Amino acid sequence: MDNIIFRVFICIVLLIQPHVTFYIPGVAPLDFAKNEEVEVKAVKMTSTKTQLPYDYYDVAVHCKPSNGTKYKSENLGEILRGDRIVNTKYKVAMDVNVQCQTLCHDINLSKEQSAVLGKRIRNNYYVHLLVDNLPCATKFQNVDTHEILYEHGYRLGMHTKQSDETFINNHLVIKLFYHKESDEAYRVVGFEVEPKSIDSKRIAIKPDGTCTIENGQAMQKIDPKEENKLSMTYEVEWAYSETRWASRWDTYLAMTDVQIHWFSIVNSVIVVFFLAGILSMIIVKTLRRDIARYNQEDSDDVTEETGWKLVHGDVFRPPHRKNVLAALVGSGIQIFLMSFIVIAFAALGMLSPSSRGALVTAACFLYVFMGLVAGFYSGRIYKTIKGSHWKRTAALTATLYPAVVFSIGFFLNFFIWGKRSSGAVPFSTMLAILVMWLGISFPLVCLGFYFGYRKQPYEQPVRTNQIPRQVPEQQWFLHPVLSTLMAGVLPFGAMFIELFFIFSAIWENQYYYLFGFLFLVFIIIIISCSQISIVITYFQLCGEDYHWWWRSFIASGGSAFYVFAYSIFYFFTKLDITEFVPTMLYFGYTFLICFTFWILTGTIGFIASYIFVRKIYAAVKIE
Repeated sequence: MDNIIFRVFICIVLLIQPHVTFYIPGVAPLDFAKNEEVEVKAVKMTSTKTQLPYDYYDVAVHCKPSNGTKYKSENLGEILRGDRIVNTKYKVAMDVNVQCQTLCHDINLSKEQSAVLGKRIRNNYYVHLLVDNLPCATKFQNVDTHEILYEHGYRLGMHTKQSDETFINNHLVIKLFYHKESDEAYRVVGFEVEPKSIDSKRIAIKPDGTCTIENGQAMQKIDPKEENKLSMTYEVEWAYSETRWASRWDTYLAMTDVQIHWFSIVNSVIVVFFLAGILSMIIVKTLRRDIARYNQEDSDDVTEETGWKLVHGDVFRPPHRKNVLAALVGSGIQIFLMSFIVIAFAALGMLSPSSRGALVTAACFLYVFMGLVAGFYSGRIYKTIKGSHWKRTAALTATLYPAVVFSIGFFLNFFIWGKRSSGAVPFSTMLAILVMWLGISFPLVCLGFYFGYRKQPYEQPVRTNQIPRQVPEQQWFLHPVLSTLMAGVLPFGAMFIELFFIFSAIWENQYYYLFGFLFLVFIIIIISCSQISIVITYFQLCGEDYHWWWRSFIASGGSAFYVFAYSIFYFFTKLDITEFVPTMLYFGYTFLICFTFWILTGTIGFIASYIFVRKIYAAVKIE
C-alpha cells in the first residue's frame, strides 16, 4: 500500500514539474515578412481598485482609427471576463523602427471627458494592448533586490497625492521582439511598453505625422475640472530575441515566485499526507477491532450490542429534506466532473493562455453537458433514500445551483451596467446562457434523473426498523457547528496557499497557469474531505446518532466557511477597494465561489461517508 502511494505521489510531482509550453492545433504561429503590417489591438482597461474593466475607447484620449472601430467576435469566456478586443490607430510594420509618430494631434477634452479621464487615472487604471495575441507588459526593477519584473499592461497615468496633480502617459515606447525561424519568416515573441508623460508643448508635430520631442522634464498635466488639450504620440523599437515562439509566454507566466510556491505546496502535501495517513491507520485499526469484536459477540450469543452496531436498524433511515439533499449531491457531482476535467486538461497544457477565455468557455460547456451524469446519480440516490416525487426533485436538481448563480450574477450585473463597464454581460449573452441552461442543461439533468430513478436503488446491507430509535445526548465535540468547524480545517490547510495565488489571479489581474499545482491540490482536497467526513461519521455512529446523511455533507463542506473568512482577510490586507459597487462585486462573487466550493466538498464527503457506512455494516453479522 505504501509503495502504491509513493508511486502515485512521484507521478503527480512529475506532472507539476515546470513544463515546456506546447500549443494545440488552432493556435499555430503567425509568420510575418519584413515591412509587413503588424496590427496592434486593445483589450480593455482594468483596475484593482475598482474591479470594473472598461472599453479601451472609454476615455477620449484614445482616438479611433479613420476607418472605424472593428470589434473581434469573442467567445463566452472573453465576454464574461470583460474583454472587448478592438483595433487601434497604431501603425506598426515588422522590423521597422519608428522614431516618433503622432497618434492624435491636439485633442480637445471637455470638462466631462477630463473628469472621466482624471477619475480613471486616480483609480490606477492599466491599459492592455495586444500584438499577435501577445499582451503588452511594463518592465521595472525591484528597488531592494534589483530583480527585473513585469506588470501587465501599462498605467494610463499617475496621480500624486501630495500635490493632488494628475498626469497622463501620452507617449508610448513600443518595444517589440522577434525571432526568425528562417530568413524570411519573422515571429513576434515579446511585447513591452514604456509609458511616458510628456508635456505637449515639448512635442513638435510635423505635417507628415512625425514628431520631435524637446529635452526637458515637463509632464502632461490633466486638470479634471477644466478643459484640456494634448497630443498622443508613440515610437516603435524592434529587437531580435533568442526566445522561441513556443516559449514567448514564459515572461508572463513567471511573474509569480515559483520557488516560494514550490516550497509551500510541498510543505502542504507532506503535512496533509502525514495527517491523512495517521487518520487512515487509526480508523482502519479501530474498525478492524470493532468488527472482530462484534462478530465474536454474535458467535458467543451475546445479546447486548454497543457502539455503531447498535444503530444498524436506523443507520439507513431516509433523511429529512431528501429532495434537497439529492439535488445538492447531483449539483456537486456536476461541479466535480467539470472541475476535474478542466483542471486535468489545463495541467496537460491543453488550455493555453493564448486561447483567451478558453478556460471559462470550456468550464461552462462541460458543466452543461455533465448534467446527464449528475442527473443519473442524483435520481438513483433519491430512489435509494425512498423519495417519491421524482419529477419535482429532477427539476430541483437542474435549477438549484444554476438559479443561485444566475440570480446573484444578474443582480450584480445591474450595478456593473450602471457603471457602464465592459465587464457587464450583454443582454444577448445572458439570453444565450439562459438558453444553454434551460435548453440543454435542464433537459439533460431531467433525462439522467429519469433513467437513474428507474434503476434499482443501491442495496443496503442491513434492514431499517419500523420504529426509529431515540438518539441519546451527544458529546460536546459532536455538536454540528463544532464538528463542521473542525472538519473544515484539514481541507482548508491543504489549499490556503494555492488560494492566495487564485485570488491574486482573479482580483489583481494576474495570469494563473500553475494548473499542475492546482491539480495536486484538488487531489489532496478529495482525499482530505473524504477522510475527515468518514471520521466525523464514525464518531457520530459510535455516539448512537444515526442522522449522518446531512451531517456528512455539511461537515465536509466546512472548509468553505474558512475560504470565506480568508476572503475577508484578503480584502482588508491585500486589496485597495474603497467604493461600494466594487466591494459588493467582490463579496458577491466570493460568495458564489464559496457556495460552489461548499457543494463540491460536501458532495465528496457525502459519497465517501455513504460508501464507508455501507462497507462497515456489510462486514458485521446482523441477526
